[in-house]
Amino acid sequence: MVLNRVRAVFFDLDNTLIDTAGASRKGMLEVIKLLQSKYHYKEEAETICDKVQVKLSKECFHPSSTCITDLRTLHWEEAIQETKGGAANRKLAEECYFLWKSTRLQHMILAEDVKAMLTELRKEVRLLLLTNGDRQTQREKIEACACQSYFDAIVVGGEQKEEKPAPSIFYYCCDLLGVQPGDCVMVGDTLETDIQGGLNAGLKATVWINKNGIMPLKSSPMPHYIVSSVLELPSLLQNIDCTVSMSA
Repeated sequence: MVLNRVRAVFFDLDNTLIDTAGASRKGMLEVIKLLQSKYHYKEEAETICDKVQVKLSKECFHPSSTCITDLRTLHWEEAIQETKGGAANRKLAEECYFLWKSTRLQHMILAEDVKAMLTELRKEVRLLLLTNGDRQTQREKIEACACQSYFDAIVVGGEQKEEKPAPSIFYYCCDLLGVQPGDCVMVGDTLETDIQGGLNAGLKATVWINKNGIMPLKSSPMPHYIVSSVLELPSLLQNIDCTVSMSA
């Protein structure tokens, strides 16, 4: 009998299971087309989208004080005003935001090979989706990529007291599945949240999805394993279990 085998895998969503960054880029391209064709903007269209991208990357969202729709519409409003000058144009900002958002959601797809991998894995271990972010935004993505049926449980950081990398959200996930932290593996693309969180909570292993082959900073948390695609996970899990079996 193998002692302490992997019993559960926690997956991040964005840029781990779905290509959120690619979907966002497609959304921006649609907005550029709109601004150029309907409003006759030239290079300002790209400048506006670049500014919004920066605002999104620095976004601080507090659900108690605003809603995500208002906040993100404001990103567009500010970017347009910073680029074009003049009075704020809320109507155009809303048009840009909703076009970007709807295009982005259309391209948030769970690929067939990822679906097949999740289906096979779930025959052996319990699967949980653990995603940080605003409740509305993340639930819309989950709905768009139709991933609910592949998981035993789904946990959205914005619905909890704390998000990754806080250990509490990982313990909550363990309780949901009836497992111990030492039974679980965390898989994600972000060292500061997915990997640091898994380490903080004392999970059996952390797996970093490093699609671009970048070298982490020396100060970054060190994952137990690094893969370039989530599809490498099944063979890696077998190795983790074999290692456990040998040491047992």
